[in-house]
Amino acid sequence: MAIFKPDYTVSSKLLSNIKKITMLVYDLNRKRLPKIVLMEMVQNAREISAHASTSIEGNPLPLTEVKRLLKHHPKHVRDSEKEVLNYNDALIWLEQFVKNKPEKFDLSLVLAIHKHITQELISISRCGKFRQEAVFVNDPIKRKTVYWPPDHEDVEALMKDLFVYVSKNISVLDPLILAGIFHKQFVVIHPFMDGNGRTVRLATKVLLSAMGLNTFNLFSFENYYNQNVSNYFEHVGVQGNYYYIYQKINFTYWLEYFTDGIIDELLRVSKIFEKKSITPKTILKEHHQKILDYLKAHDFLTDKIYSTLTKRAKPTRNQDFNRLIEMGLIERIGKGKATIYRLQ
Repeated sequence: MAIFKPDYTVSSKLLSNIKKITMLVYDLNRKRLPKIVLMEMVQNAREISAHASTSIEGNPLPLTEVKRLLKHHPKHVRDSEKEVLNYNDALIWLEQFVKNKPEKFDLSLVLAIHKHITQELISISRCGKFRQEAVFVNDPIKRKTVYWPPDHEDVEALMKDLFVYVSKNISVLDPLILAGIFHKQFVVIHPFMDGNGRTVRLATKVLLSAMGLNTFNLFSFENYYNQNVSNYFEHVGVQGNYYYIYQKINFTYWLEYFTDGIIDELLRVSKIFEKKSITPKTILKEHHQKILDYLKAHDFLTDKIYSTLTKRAKPTRNQDFNRLIEMGLIERIGKGKATIYRLQ
């Protein structure tokens, strides 16, 4: 079997999307909000992600029910509720994983994600393990099989080949192109009997985060796919027998759609940032922004250094620092003349 070498073109639309995403990410990464506001946004993003990603796969729970479920965490739940709870737990786990091991993206992580999202929903012998039998993809509307994935004997080798490709190109290709290729090829391989979609959407989020998209816990591109599930499946899926078509698959159309989804989600997050920022409690003055801008470029700031950046008197400089500390944007370390300030 040939080594994985995806066929795609950096079309004018794809290039335009990448440029727009770069600008949106840069702008988002520069913005700072109080911890309480960020916590609210993180919770909201989790709820949307857990609802959207499970809904794509046919879970019937509405968003209102998902919010209630995640708030109360009942002990006795149906499978549809367990799906949502598992996905939410995986998101929380991966948020910490991204913070502690941002550079680690490998096959073991994908298996761990699958185990997280399928636990108590499928047999232990299939949980976190590649499929050991044939599988078919059916069109629910046409009620017929439209895709025959590769034989289960080839799954592990194909997945290893995909990760070799990611590893070799992680510093070569644009992160968005690489993440998009990973997402579609994963779906093409269809490595698990169940949970392929939920697993790949979570894994793709980790890959994007590892490559500099610092809005992981605010990000829910699953919502874009859920707005038109048929459109998502049309773009990400393929039809026919894998062994007849794998050398003919073109990724361009999908990459354009994939980046459209990220733009849609970044714009959603940006609008929330703007709305949350325009309040008396969160609005920043020019002198506050000077402190934050300096700390983004340096490891720490002292009052002495700050006095060279502004003409404000010492008492008001202290008020400036205290305001940003109250907002959860910076922290104070040390006492007296040894005091320094760092970003939270």
